[in-house]
Amino acid sequence: MGFEELLHKVGGFGPFQLRNVALLALPRVLLPMHFLLPIFLAAVPAHRCALPGVPANFSHQDEWLEAHLPREPDGRLSSCLLFTHLQALPNTTLWGGGQSPGEQLEGEPSTVPCPQGWEYDHSEFSSTIATEEAPPCLSLQWDLVCEQKGLNRATSTFFFAGVLVGAVAFGYLSDRFGRRRLLLVAYVSSLVLGLASAASVSYTMFAITRTLTGTALAGFTIIVMPLELEWLDVGHRTVAGVLSSTFWTGGVMLLALVGYLIRDWRWLLLAVTLPCAPGILSIWWVPESARWLLTQGRVEEAHRYLLRCARLNGRPLGEDGLSQEALSKVAAAERVVRTPSYLDLFRTPRLRHISLCCMVVWFGVNFSYYGVSLDVSGLGLNVYQTQLLFGAVELPSKLLVYLSVRHAGRRLTLAGTLLGAALALGFRLLVSSEVKSWSTALAVMGKGFSEAAFTTAYLFTSELYPTVLSRQTGMGLTALVGRLGGSLAPLAALLDGVWLSLPKLAYGGIALLAACTALLLPETKQAQLPETIQDVERKSAPSNPQEEEMPMKQVQD
Repeated sequence: MGFEELLHKVGGFGPFQLRNVALLALPRVLLPMHFLLPIFLAAVPAHRCALPGVPANFSHQDEWLEAHLPREPDGRLSSCLLFTHLQALPNTTLWGGGQSPGEQLEGEPSTVPCPQGWEYDHSEFSSTIATEEAPPCLSLQWDLVCEQKGLNRATSTFFFAGVLVGAVAFGYLSDRFGRRRLLLVAYVSSLVLGLASAASVSYTMFAITRTLTGTALAGFTIIVMPLELEWLDVGHRTVAGVLSSTFWTGGVMLLALVGYLIRDWRWLLLAVTLPCAPGILSIWWVPESARWLLTQGRVEEAHRYLLRCARLNGRPLGEDGLSQEALSKVAAAERVVRTPSYLDLFRTPRLRHISLCCMVVWFGVNFSYYGVSLDVSGLGLNVYQTQLLFGAVELPSKLLVYLSVRHAGRRLTLAGTLLGAALALGFRLLVSSEVKSWSTALAVMGKGFSEAAFTTAYLFTSELYPTVLSRQTGMGLTALVGRLGGSLAPLAALLDGVWLSLPKLAYGGIALLAACTALLLPETKQAQLPETIQDVERKSAPSNPQEEEMPMKQVQD
């Protein structure tokens, strides 16, 4: 008897599994709220150099600003520079306080960075990390604008770098100490580090605690899905996966509401962190993975959870329904399976080809998704409306994926959605910034296509790797590379200092590269799901079709 047969006896889909999905919904809602939090947390409002007060005999504030601030090439007043000396303006008298026009320099007037800090427009945000000011005793000021705007973008990169490290750490520790115990660790550490981030008194403290928060939140990405799927039978895993993905979309839309209601970055960070407290309490009802318990030889605990599952699913087996001897045999069979490593993904030509292509695809999917998601400026809507619209468009994109993979196949769907994202970003470069409606429509289309590509990538990748190698190993490698793409996406936005459209060109170009690479992958629609490495390698030898009769599972539409 294998574990799937055990699961069939106690019920592979029922009230027990539905309760488990509900208990694990909270981490799925919290993840996008933290991953996309920089949209509000690190927003940069309109700002300019702090200036001395307007003279009493001067009534035209605009002219006062022009006397102090140079203009950018696009005609706007500079946000980062200040004239060294007051500039004389036609038909005005600015020198009522002892200054004279003789202070104006001949030729091109000289400028300096804002010597007295900045003044910010607080009409949309009461405070963000960009507008925060550190106490004078600290050497590193906040004011993450102008010359320090790179530090503002870097906070997202630090966060995603923490997620990358945390994914590796939690993946190893959850296999060693159990999913349930490490889920508790993720909840507690996310709560503590989130509170520490909200209480940060300097940029350095915030960057460190935010990075560690990303490491803690990575536990959710690694633990929740296996803990959910390992209690589900094969036939219902796809349905549960689609249902669970809607929680992510709910989190994206909920972030827009929370961000609208809470305009201070510290309280906003608290609002998305404090739900970890009820999550800690929910651990009491979250079951440990019976499959993992059996691999560790903890038969009695697995037996107790399986009986609980059978009781809730209306399949009472009694104490003798699942004998200790039967479970011990299953445990022995589970323990003899060798744990695969990432190196196994590159040992044979076909697997190496699949792994390299998937790495490029996942990098492109994450890079373009977070690049589009975090760029909510330059549209005809405010940041809250844009975020809500970006979340709402994810629902029809999931429907698009469901229909497309059944008819067009996985490969064409993935390549098509990535191409759609690339084209939407490309067309935005051709649309004038004055035409806000078209720019907004193309941005929403790009977000929808990038989300569809994300959903398809999860489904497609899981079907490419053989069972004997553990699909979780292949997914782990590609997700690792994907998180690298996610960590670099915020930094790519700094390319606007070279050319304003260069970030969008980078996001679209990488998405186009990923789309072309996806076409190099084998189609899995109505194909045989490989059980062994030989099954994967055999697909690269079309001259021997008779060998395709080896036993493999059939992938349904």
